[in-house]
Amino acid sequence: MSQVDEIFKLIDREKARQAQTIELIASENFVSENCMKAAGSCLTNKYAEGYPGKRYYGGCDVVDEIESRCIDAWKQVFNTNYHVNVQPHSGSQANCAAYSAVIKPGDTVLSMSLDNGAHLTHGSSVNFSGKLYNMVFYGIDSRGYIDMEDVRRKALEFKPALIVTGASAYPRIIDFQAFRAIADEVGALLMTDMAHIAGLVATGRHPSPFEAGCDIITTTTHKTLRGPRGGLIFCKPELKKKIDSAIFPGNQGGPLEHIIAAKAIAAYEAMDPAYSDYIDRVISNCNTMANRFVDMGYDLVTGGTDNHLFLLDLTKSGVTGKVLQETLDLCRITLNKNCVPHETRSPQVTSGARIGTAAMTTRGMSSDGFLATAGVIDKVIKALQGSGISDEFIDARKSEVDEILNSTLTANG
Repeated sequence: MSQVDEIFKLIDREKARQAQTIELIASENFVSENCMKAAGSCLTNKYAEGYPGKRYYGGCDVVDEIESRCIDAWKQVFNTNYHVNVQPHSGSQANCAAYSAVIKPGDTVLSMSLDNGAHLTHGSSVNFSGKLYNMVFYGIDSRGYIDMEDVRRKALEFKPALIVTGASAYPRIIDFQAFRAIADEVGALLMTDMAHIAGLVATGRHPSPFEAGCDIITTTTHKTLRGPRGGLIFCKPELKKKIDSAIFPGNQGGPLEHIIAAKAIAAYEAMDPAYSDYIDRVISNCNTMANRFVDMGYDLVTGGTDNHLFLLDLTKSGVTGKVLQETLDLCRITLNKNCVPHETRSPQVTSGARIGTAAMTTRGMSSDGFLATAGVIDKVIKALQGSGISDEFIDARKSEVDEILNSTLTANG
């Protein structure tokens, strides 16, 4: 077997793993065949530094049209006249460019901290955001909700140049209007990272940062948007030149035109009425599964969820997020360890787990499937608290996973 064949054999293994696994990672989803075809197309051969009509390379007539269509489609998805840049390679690249477009190294940024549900690019000390900018953080209240009084207090105290809202692991509605009012009061720009909730915003299932007048809005195109791995930046028209310059030539070189084509397809799919029905099922399934954990006696951050994810607080159980994640991997259930508010363990260990329903809803899992999956996770946690995990125990859980997949997926699966 050649080395090339070995790579394709590994790809086949990953395809099989995905098919045989219950996927609960909140930042993952499954793209359509059309989206995958575009991402794997001949467009990967084309270098196209610059923007439609203003490239640094020849032969860009076709990719100019594709990129222009992608831009127009995403404006339609969010019903906005904001400028959109579809070139960011990822959400992190989008955030990096957004910061560099409007603030300078050393400027003060107010955001949510990682252990309260934020993303690395919202100011983690190990990330570019925490290294380049003076990051200060707002907190949560005793229930785990964003403390808007603390946001205002910190804004008045630190006078940030930029306030960042949005999260990676926050299960509740975010009040963008309240953030807008605070930003206006202290003269700060307002940026929203809606990477996780973009699908909910697009379908009106979550308040819109566009309607709130956020200056810059970033998102990934995977997660709830069910597109390829990549990013988008929206901004008020007056910031267009700064944002575009920050992406190219500021932070990136040639755009990934094959991914941009896949982003366009994801946008068209998000405009289909069936997509709104999908988001409704995602939210319903998440509530169903979260409520089952509450009924079984588990603590959830904020006690529940308003969106596509919830956070299981394992502090009282004595089981770490890391151990739970690794054990569930053996059982063919994937989720990710996650910090909880007032976390006492490191981000590599954590006291919680993040669970999302977008991916398995795409595959057609019924509410019964999510309830049954919660039961399997409960058995694993109890075993970790008790006699431990044996090979026989793992095999039994795999059989349960097989039964769930075989009996609770619709034709979409």
